[in-house]
Amino acid sequence: MPMNAKILIVDDVADNIQVAMNLLREDNYAFSFANDGHKALSMLDNEETDYDLILLDIMMPGIDGFEVCRQIKSRPAIRDIPIVFLTARSDVDSISKGFELGGVDYVTKPFHSAELLARVRTHVQLYQAKKWLKQQNINLETHNKFNEQRLLSELEASQKDLIWLLTELMESTSDETGKHIRRVAELSSLLAKLHPTLNDDDADTLYHASPMHDIGKMTVPHEILHKAGRYTPEEFDIMKKHTTNAYQLLAGSKRKLTKAAAIIAHEHHEKWDGSGYPRGLKAADIHIYGRIVAIADVLDALTHKRCYKDAWELEEAIDFIKIHRGSHFDPQLVDLLTENLDAFVTILEQS
Repeated sequence: MPMNAKILIVDDVADNIQVAMNLLREDNYAFSFANDGHKALSMLDNEETDYDLILLDIMMPGIDGFEVCRQIKSRPAIRDIPIVFLTARSDVDSISKGFELGGVDYVTKPFHSAELLARVRTHVQLYQAKKWLKQQNINLETHNKFNEQRLLSELEASQKDLIWLLTELMESTSDETGKHIRRVAELSSLLAKLHPTLNDDDADTLYHASPMHDIGKMTVPHEILHKAGRYTPEEFDIMKKHTTNAYQLLAGSKRKLTKAAAIIAHEHHEKWDGSGYPRGLKAADIHIYGRIVAIADVLDALTHKRCYKDAWELEEAIDFIKIHRGSHFDPQLVDLLTENLDAFVTILEQS
């Protein structure tokens, strides 16, 4: 649990503020509150408090929560603070607008205690992790060249620990399982070892960075992420944002593993023929790390049971990948997979 986390609650109804504080009090957060948007902006601009999260009501007199969010995101000093909307409105248009303005999540009223706790913990931990990475960059740059190699090694080890910590956090909030994440790491590393233009360093980077491929799913609303049926077009647009949300979280780091994780999270849903998302990249324009994790992720997902489907037979899954050679997947990677299938099966059979 992050220490000394500070939360600003903005709501024009005092009872709502009190309920939120009571539900979150068990995690020992420090709270401030404002009953209108102007007061919240004044507090953010004038106080020395470094907030870790803003819980922001949408429907308020004066300026509503959307406008407060817009103004926060326009101020460089405070724009990175994550904003979770508190709202009685759960229509797709309102949700989409909140994400477009820079919100990271929303919680509907009346509050469900477990949901509110989980969402707040997730975004506080993500924000503090992001600040930690930024501080590590600053600390590293202040040391002289004599100590740089040692510091880099220590920082890389810390990055690995942080990545697996965030991966465990993702397991508790998304549809990913720890076993799936670790198999994807091994499958990706093996593909890198077999690739003629990659080396052992690439294989190690993929092993440690690929577990973050779906970290952005923590920013997807629970009812969309865990929906049993087919997504509506609007819901799918929100789901697809997990790629760019993750990239925005990770891309600011100058460290090797975190930079690789940002690329993988951003590009593992791109397709060889340009029909993927979020940017519609095509062929070699997709980073090789993204292409590798794309095939590893799909292969493992197909061959293992999920809440919405049964596991496919291995032969059926391999046929699917072969059929999509040159459309979804990098043809060279498909060939490496099929030519070395036994080695991949060994990984897939891990329980």
